[in-house]
Amino acid sequence: MYIFTKMNLISCKLVFALFFLSTCHSVQGTCSVQHCTDASRCVLSEDQKSCKCAIGFYSDQCDKNAHFKVMCGRDYMAIRASEDFFKYYKVPLESLHLPNKSCRAEKEVIDDATFYMFRISKDKYLACGGQPLQKNSTHFLYSLSVQSELPASGKIIRDPILKMDFTCIYPYVRRVTLPFPVFPISSEMVMHVDEMDATIQMMLYSDHTYSEAYTVSPSIELREKVFVEVSVTEPEDYFVLRLNECWATQSPQPNSTEGLVHSLIHNGCADDETVSFIDVDDQKSGRNGESHTIRYSFDMFRFIAEPYELYLHCTVQLCELEDQTSCISGCNSITKREAVRANPSEGLLSYGPIKIEMPDRPQSSLLTSVVLPVAAVWALGFFLTILVTVAKAGSRRVAKIEEH
Repeated sequence: MYIFTKMNLISCKLVFALFFLSTCHSVQGTCSVQHCTDASRCVLSEDQKSCKCAIGFYSDQCDKNAHFKVMCGRDYMAIRASEDFFKYYKVPLESLHLPNKSCRAEKEVIDDATFYMFRISKDKYLACGGQPLQKNSTHFLYSLSVQSELPASGKIIRDPILKMDFTCIYPYVRRVTLPFPVFPISSEMVMHVDEMDATIQMMLYSDHTYSEAYTVSPSIELREKVFVEVSVTEPEDYFVLRLNECWATQSPQPNSTEGLVHSLIHNGCADDETVSFIDVDDQKSGRNGESHTIRYSFDMFRFIAEPYELYLHCTVQLCELEDQTSCISGCNSITKREAVRANPSEGLLSYGPIKIEMPDRPQSSLLTSVVLPVAAVWALGFFLTILVTVAKAGSRRVAKIEEH
């Protein structure tokens, strides 16, 4: 029997469901067939010939709370239950595991109460035996099963086998937007992949910590590092992202034939000697085709002809988690990439303008550098001509006086 419980987490904007499957057990006292009146704790069968404890309760009288809790975080999934619940069914900690038996439960003490806890990150979801991702027009689902080892004793089994199926349901948001919008501070676009919309954003940051994005059109000195981040913002943990091409142009139009063009990334690999991919942190890669966030940097440059400001463009490709090998670039291999989609979904992001910050220095104008020096020469020549003329006139007067 499956019982479905749904809760809305408004603060996280998530929806999750809990499924629990267990074997039936005869119960005594208030939960016997004759006295089963509290449906919140005791559940009668349809033929009313047997009963069992409702989800979350156990013991012979179904009066103890197992404290089941499912947690659906951004980067993890978890389920926990009271240690006493498992002890009641004689299920030891070491016998509990996910479909992949290497993924096992751990003890956790909260407010002096002991719980058995399963917690896995989403990047280990498939490795621990998660079911293939399911999706519909509004949500996508992660589903896992907690189960106990088969408690065999010779050729017979007396102790129950516990199995808990839990599911985290994450919504994604559909948006209506222009195909390739260009904004001065950030660039955002929506890609449609297998009936799902994915929002992708490109931003520039002021330093290697990626903590402060530019709030105005950036002005960067030559040879200074330019820090770029491209990420899937919604849904955050469903796709792997790959940059296919990145290039800079003098025009805001990515495919314009006017002006100069410089390539930064080609076929997923660095095409500029200063381009470097950067990890997000110790646990999450920021390299191309390895996660939903890509970070890279390059040294600032300018074109040899005006306009000196530049615009940055990148084409992106999305891969689902179970097909993430399609996003691996293989830049260090001389062989051609395998397992690539025949018709990968691509989108385009553009950012700019990025301005070149010129060092402060005195600016000489045409008047001071050309006109004034030439005018001074002419003035000096004119003054000397007058002096010579005056001198000659004076000499003639002196000569005439002496003759008389």
